[in-house]
Amino acid sequence: MFSFIRPTFFKINPELAHDLAIKSLKFNYLPKSFFKVENEAMLEISLFNKKFPNPIGLAAGFDKSAEVYNSIFKFGFGFVEVGTITPLKQYGNPKPRIFRLEKDEALINRLGFNNDGYEIIKKRILKNKKKGILGINIGPNKQTKNQEDDFILGLKNFNNLADYITINISSPNTENLRDFHEGKKLIELLKIINEEKKKKNTTIPIMLKISPDINDSTIDEISEIAIDNSITALILTNTTNTNRNNLIELQKNEIGGLSGKPLEDISNNIIKKFYKKLSGKIIIIGVGGVDSGKSAYNKIISGASLVQLYTGMIFKGPEVVKNIKKDLINHLKNDGVKNFKEIIGQGI
Repeated sequence: MFSFIRPTFFKINPELAHDLAIKSLKFNYLPKSFFKVENEAMLEISLFNKKFPNPIGLAAGFDKSAEVYNSIFKFGFGFVEVGTITPLKQYGNPKPRIFRLEKDEALINRLGFNNDGYEIIKKRILKNKKKGILGINIGPNKQTKNQEDDFILGLKNFNNLADYITINISSPNTENLRDFHEGKKLIELLKIINEEKKKKNTTIPIMLKISPDINDSTIDEISEIAIDNSITALILTNTTNTNRNNLIELQKNEIGGLSGKPLEDISNNIIKKFYKKLSGKIIIIGVGGVDSGKSAYNKIISGASLVQLYTGMIFKGPEVVKNIKKDLINHLKNDGVKNFKEIIGQGI
């Protein structure tokens, strides 16, 4: 269906196309059964006391201000992550700030956490009760002097509204944010987050979203710190601001984070390294280049218990979720397994 309208859709400015998609999803009257697949029980998994109908999630970045998550659930996602949300409403970086690399099946964005801010979004989520597993991705405002304070504000505002909270320390479009990959800063951040959880008497699962632009020693250090500080999951990975050499499109050198197919192998390699270090103590959510059952399968055998996509839906439309699940189930049948949990980490 999407393949017929894609040529027209792709003639539209990428950010305008995104805004139109959000507006149209506010009137999504398609029944959930339209995207149902047979044998989906093969994709069920229970993690952090939540039963996921399947491991395919929508990554943060699409529904930035939590406007259409219930419509997105209808596409068959097992979970949806909204955000990144900042305490104050934020316009983000100057336009143009999204670039569609069609031949590379990739996007480059330098949006800069544009969103409606906590006050508006909190009211919106309270009004629109979630109809599935909802993650909330939080980050700091651009002008914030102490970024740790903004993360604490996010935890205070959303710990009762989300099924999990993602601490985004890896966007390449917010100055100094990736400094939290450094050991001392990360330890201090997670310390105050855990202190706030105790104050609030909450057991909300905390995820850390990690950059792909890290070396092995950083992987080792983050793994140890995450385990020591009871992090529930690592989201691997965010966009990359390197690795442009093999791209075709002229816009490949635009400043910003690269997502889509060029990130697939990079994120898979990061997942494998973390999986070995974590020894099953922390869940891995795999992101980067997922647009088919095979690509989701490769994330899972690399060590991911859940996977997320965003760019794949931009290039293949909302039916990509149904197609991924059908294809993934066929891969599982060919492997002779009853549930995808049996193949997690089996490709290492």
